[in-house]
Amino acid sequence: MLFPRERLLELEERLAPYAQKAKDTRGRAHPEPESPYRTPYQKDRDRILHTTAFRRLEYKTQVFPNWAGDYYRTRLTHTLEVVQVSRSIARALGLNEDLTEAIALSHDLGHPPFGHTGEQVLDRLMQGHGGFEHNAQALRILTHLEERYPGFRGLNLTHEVLEGIATHETRYAPGFKPLYEGQGTLEAQVVDLSDAIAYAAHDLDDGLRSGLLAPGELAEVPLLQDLAREEGLDLERLGELGRRILVRQLLGYLITEATLATHRRAEEAGVESAEAVRHHPKRLAALSPGAEKAHRELKAFLMERLYHHPEVLRERRKAETVLVELFRTYTQNPRLLPKGVQSRLEEEGVERAVCDYLAGMTDRYALEAYRKLFP
Repeated sequence: MLFPRERLLELEERLAPYAQKAKDTRGRAHPEPESPYRTPYQKDRDRILHTTAFRRLEYKTQVFPNWAGDYYRTRLTHTLEVVQVSRSIARALGLNEDLTEAIALSHDLGHPPFGHTGEQVLDRLMQGHGGFEHNAQALRILTHLEERYPGFRGLNLTHEVLEGIATHETRYAPGFKPLYEGQGTLEAQVVDLSDAIAYAAHDLDDGLRSGLLAPGELAEVPLLQDLAREEGLDLERLGELGRRILVRQLLGYLITEATLATHRRAEEAGVESAEAVRHHPKRLAALSPGAEKAHRELKAFLMERLYHHPEVLRERRKAETVLVELFRTYTQNPRLLPKGVQSRLEEEGVERAVCDYLAGMTDRYALEAYRKLFP
């Protein structure tokens, strides 16, 4: 039995009334024929997967730099975990999983090398030249920098996928205002929430695996104490299996609380369409009050004990030196840039062209470029 695009669109009628259905898409900037066997959001997802920017995520820092070991999360594995969490929540809520997945796959494409340190450094270097923010850079990649089609620049994605990136709320830049008005679709909100859930769980896992977090320290977080007690785990003597059980239970708890709380808020709001979700005064995707409090406590613990650990700060200092020196050298000596980047200098301006070049680098490529300039 074949399921052509028309049949797939009919099946979406079974989704929740507040889901964003593909038949209701606001379309693409450049009209083009649709696929016979894929919905518009499936087509977007596939385009994102094949981008150069997506492949580069494999060698971009999450918390630990790529050279720290093979077992720690990278920006790519973080993205895949966000996909898993967001699809789990979306399915339970009757949302559009294809749209949810497309947004999740693309939400971190704009991240530069060296994680949030790289973002902060580039933003500082670009003051007076438009600044730098990874959501805006993701949109720039998808609408301008990726060149794969003869008739237009970018990937020509649907409005809803681009909207999902533009309304993403970043926890690391609290002053940043979303690039679109409104709350975004519930699918986009679920991705945003899933991002926070995923990194809290996997950063805890990586912190324990690395030895930067001692198991005994976890007793300071009430939620971890409760989960350990339920599973009969001794936090003072938490082995490898115990760590995996604890992280799995944490992830399960947060996903369940997010699903139930979001469903409850949507019901109470009485939203009957994706447009009603966009114009609701508040975001509907959220944790329950108790889970939100527990999540904040866990994030505060990770901020103090992991993200500000001396070893992590030392690597951040190295990253800052690399990016600052590369930016200074390339802006002062543009002829050192690859020919493809040089060709964009007049159109983009030296600073923006250099910023795009640095933001697209992986950790190891940036380090190699630094070594070549400063042996």
